[in-house]
Amino acid sequence: MVIRRFDVYRNPEPRSTRSFPYLLVIQSELLDALPTVVVVPLVRTSMLGGRPAERLNPELIVDGEKVYMLTQQLGAVSIKSLTKYLSNLDAARDVITLALDFLFTGI
Repeated sequence: MVIRRFDVYRNPEPRSTRSFPYLLVIQSELLDALPTVVVVPLVRTSMLGGRPAERLNPELIVDGEKVYMLTQQLGAVSIKSLTKYLSNLDAARDVITLALDFLFTGI
């Protein structure tokens, strides 16, 4: 299975899927030999609990639904756990990359 940067998968973890229904892959596909992949959870508006930080938590559309990227909660998951592919958000590359830049550099 080829996992590409900006692919979106359903969250495979039953305990957190209600809060974080989707995972956005942010790791380069050039590192596909690794057993894990770095992802960012995507959440529905109802789970935010407040107003999102605009640059850090950009609004995205997945499967026709408005979600927000929780950049500050990125982590790694097993590649084998990502089995339910939904879409690719390459069209939102700029806002995703800006959110990551803001997280790591503050700019």
